[in-house]
Amino acid sequence: MEFLALILFALVFIALMIGFPVALTLSGVSLLFALVAVQFGWFDMAFLQSIPNRVYSIMSNPTLTAVPLFVFMGIMLEQSKLAEQLLGTMDEVMRGFKGGLGLSVILVGALLAASTGIVGATVVTMGLLALPTMLKQGYCPKLATGTICASGTLGQIIPPSIILILLGDVLSSSYQQAQLNQGIFSPETLSVGDLFIGALFPGMLLVVLYMLYVFTMAMLKPETVPADSNVKHPPGLGKRVINSLIPPLALILLVLGSILGGYATPTEAASLGALGAMLLAAAKNRLNLTMIQTVMRGTLQVTSMIFLIFIGAAFFSLTFRGLGGDELMQEFLMDLPGGVFTAVLIVMVLMFIIGFFLDFIEITYIIVPVVAPILLMMGVDPIWLGIMIAINLQTAFLTPPFGFALFYLRGVTPPSVKTIDIYKGVMPYILIQLSVLVMLAVWPELATWLPSVIYDN
Repeated sequence: MEFLALILFALVFIALMIGFPVALTLSGVSLLFALVAVQFGWFDMAFLQSIPNRVYSIMSNPTLTAVPLFVFMGIMLEQSKLAEQLLGTMDEVMRGFKGGLGLSVILVGALLAASTGIVGATVVTMGLLALPTMLKQGYCPKLATGTICASGTLGQIIPPSIILILLGDVLSSSYQQAQLNQGIFSPETLSVGDLFIGALFPGMLLVVLYMLYVFTMAMLKPETVPADSNVKHPPGLGKRVINSLIPPLALILLVLGSILGGYATPTEAASLGALGAMLLAAAKNRLNLTMIQTVMRGTLQVTSMIFLIFIGAAFFSLTFRGLGGDELMQEFLMDLPGGVFTAVLIVMVLMFIIGFFLDFIEITYIIVPVVAPILLMMGVDPIWLGIMIAINLQTAFLTPPFGFALFYLRGVTPPSVKTIDIYKGVMPYILIQLSVLVMLAVWPELATWLPSVIYDN
C-alpha cells in the first residue's frame, strides 16, 4: 500500500506544476485521494477524522502568531521608505570605493533582512532604487541584477525570518515525533529562538562572501564594477548616517536582543517589532490612516495565504502518513549506504532540485515533515538541520526558472536588461550559498556553537 503514498506525492507535485493554487491543491488532491482509497479499503478514515483537531492546533499555535506580527512589521517598514533612506546614505558613505554601490546594496539588504525579512518587498525596492543608478554608473547588468536578487534573499536566513519561524514549528513537531518513535518521552523541544540564534553566523557569513565577491570582481574585472567618479562627500553626512542607521539598528536590537537575552519569546519580540515599526513610521511623519489600512491589508493577504497552506499541508501529511508514506521514506533513508551522511545529502539535493519549481513554503510543509523525523531519529542535530534547510530553501528564490526573486526583479527592470542577464547574474550567488552549505556540513559548529554557548550560560 505504500506505493500509493508515492502516487499521491506525484499527483500533488504535478498539480502544483500545472499552476493550481498551493493550499487548494494540497487539501483537494489529498482529500479526494483519501476518499477513493477508503472505498477500496486502503485507508483508515481515522486519519481524516483527526483533521479538525489538526486545524485547531494550527490556528491556536502561539509560535505561528509571530508570522502576522513580523509580516506587519516588515510591510510597515517598507511603507515608511526605510530602504530608500538607508540606500542613499550608504551610497554616500561608500563613494570612491571600487564597487561601492554594490557593497552598499548588500549592506542595506542585510539591514532590511534583519528588520523586515520580506524578500519580495526588498528585491522590488532595491530594484527600483539601486538598479537604475548601478546601470547608469556602468555596472554590468548581470552583476547588478544578481547582487540585488541575492541581497534581497538574505531575509530568508537572517533573523527575524518567516522561514525560520515556519521551520521552527515543523521541526519542533518532527523532533517530538522522532522522540516518540524512539520511545523517548521528554519535554525538550526545538524553539524558533534556537533557529534564530543558530542562523546568525551563517547569515553574516553569506553577507561577507557576497561582499567579497563584489570586491573581487572590482579588482579582477574593473570594467564590470566601476568606482563612483564623484568622491566628494556631501556636508552633514555623519548626521545623515546616524539618522538612517540608528532607528533600524535600534529596532533590530530590540527584537533580536530580547530573544537572544531570553527576555521575550519570538512572538513577544514580534509584537515589540510591530510596535517599533509603527513608531519609526510616526517619527518620519508617514503614519496615517491610509498607510495603516495598506499595511493591514497586506498583512491579511500574506498571512491568509500562509495559513491556508498550513491547513492544506495538514490534509496532505495526514493522508500521506495514513498511506504508509512515512514508513516507506524511513526504510529508504535508513537503508542507504553511508548512513546519515548519504541520507542528509540526498535530502539536500532533493530540496535544491524541487526549489527550481516550488516555493519555500510548499517545500517546508510538503518535504520537511516527511524527512525531518527520520533524520532526527538518525541523530542529526535539529538546529543544524534547520539552518541547512533554510539556506537550501534560500536558493529557491534564485534558481531559474521559477525563482521568485527573479520574477520580482524582472517586474521592475527596464527593457534593456534581458531576462537571461538576471539568470546569469544570480549564478555566482547560488554557488556562494551552496558553498556555505558545504561549510556547514564540514563545520556544524557554525550553526550550533552560539546556541550552545547561550544556553550553557
